[in-house]
Amino acid sequence: MTSATSVPPVGDSPFRSEPSARDAVPQFVLPLVVRIEKAAPPARTDALETAARAVLVMLSDARSAGDGEWAQAVRDWQDARIRKVVRRARGAEWRRAEALPGITVTGKAAQVRVFPPVPLDGWPRELARLQVSGTELDDPEPPVEADPAAPVLWLNPDLGMSAGKAMAQAGHAAQLAWWELDDAERAAWRDAGFPLAVRTAGPGRWAGLTGSGLPVVRDAGFTEIAPGSCTVVADHPALREAR
Repeated sequence: MTSATSVPPVGDSPFRSEPSARDAVPQFVLPLVVRIEKAAPPARTDALETAARAVLVMLSDARSAGDGEWAQAVRDWQDARIRKVVRRARGAEWRRAEALPGITVTGKAAQVRVFPPVPLDGWPRELARLQVSGTELDDPEPPVEADPAAPVLWLNPDLGMSAGKAMAQAGHAAQLAWWELDDAERAAWRDAGFPLAVRTAGPGRWAGLTGSGLPVVRDAGFTEIAPGSCTVVADHPALREAR
């Protein structure tokens, strides 16, 4: 069984497209809702970074571990394919989403609410009615260069992904990094507020990252991109030093 504090066995990554025992168990999904108001949508990079932090906040929350109220749902989710779905909300939709059990994480301006995992076909009505497609966001200005001393989630420069898809992939990468850290490294990251950056790697850098031994998300291909595509590399300083 995979818990919030364990690492999946080698060859049993929940993000790979090959069939495995994970496919035989009930499937769950981690819902994330990004607030996108018409008059003031968040910047794309801010939304991606906030979504990744939201996943880490959920994984590290006391309610997700041991006998916590969300722990069984988190265990069931992690025993199956690790699916994350990002939906968008505004106005009354966002207020209804906020009323459900979950955690709202705020970035520079972006707001993302993460909820405990739910069965793939058992979304709460308030979330099921929210739109998945059309979550397109832009960066008004190019993101500043990432701090090399901080964790960076590097996006594949050759893949075009919607903002919602990229948010989910950034969340996958943050989760892989979390799994590979030891307890002290996790505590230090959590206590610092989960600093991280999401950036698109240059073509030359991407080739080196995928061969570096750092955690790589290989998408299962449920939406938008081909199964097995490498989408994000999780470059955490503690993992970089261990390679």
